[in-house]
Amino acid sequence: MRLIVHGQQEFAAVLLQTLLDKGVDEIVAVYCAPDDGDTIDPLKALAVERGLALYQPSTFKDPAIWEQMAAHDADLCVMAHVTLFVPEEALDAPRFGSIQFHPSLLPDHRGPSSLNWAIIMGRTQTGLSVFWPDNGLDTGPVLMQKTCEIDPDDTFGSVYDDHLFPDGVEAMMESIELVRAGKAPREPQDLEAGSYESWCTESEAEIDWSRSADEIYNLVRGCNPTPGAWSLFEGDVVRIYDCELAEPVDAEPGTLVAMSDRDVTIAMDTASLKVSLMSHGDQAPQSASAWYQNTPNVRLNDRFGGTEADSQSSG
Repeated sequence: MRLIVHGQQEFAAVLLQTLLDKGVDEIVAVYCAPDDGDTIDPLKALAVERGLALYQPSTFKDPAIWEQMAAHDADLCVMAHVTLFVPEEALDAPRFGSIQFHPSLLPDHRGPSSLNWAIIMGRTQTGLSVFWPDNGLDTGPVLMQKTCEIDPDDTFGSVYDDHLFPDGVEAMMESIELVRAGKAPREPQDLEAGSYESWCTESEAEIDWSRSADEIYNLVRGCNPTPGAWSLFEGDVVRIYDCELAEPVDAEPGTLVAMSDRDVTIAMDTASLKVSLMSHGDQAPQSASAWYQNTPNVRLNDRFGGTEADSQSSG
């Protein structure tokens, strides 16, 4: 078949490389997100390396883009990690339309941060869907789904890297074969039985130490590595990444109660949080011991928490 590959980042690049290695289909065009500063997207880099026709429109709402996509005379558009809205005029340009990867079991967790929210909400199972996109937000009929477990110590990063990324590439390849054979399902979603969540942003990633230990732990796991759960400490943003639950301690939630070569311990209501990887703001993550050694005047019984407004008003 004649394929358009549309996406960004490593997932789309690996899918494109897998298609090229298989050598069955002709890649007639690659659509990639616009450049972000000096960073070269892996999908763009691969397309340039292999001499493929590359396009980076900032919008797909332009009729000229619809005409451009139709001119490729493609059989199918394969969408892998697409964040721009793509209207049906573009989706329907290929002969068989478009299929898209989504990291949840649709109709649950429609939206751009689906895996973050599944973990934040304490889900023990998630999965992926390949679906036929339409003008809704992840609302089109489902072609294929695969499930995976979320273990108690899993993070956004571990579930994605160990399951959804490799399983997603495999599912997209299987879906292309089903389309080729004329056997690709189109199962309508029961949207009322599902959910939609928007982006998991900085405001959602702030730790409220008055919440339960499980809620805090799930928030940290669901935001690791991005956007990074955070709390103020002495007026500065501190992000918390790798951690584990430990025995409760007799201290107010948010209190720094222990520091060792391996981790720091923060009190919560019915447990404590042993943190082994953290960072100052948007700096690179570092070991907990490096964090407190590089933070002036850190003392036991200091408190995490407050808000940036609190910090500014006290400064």
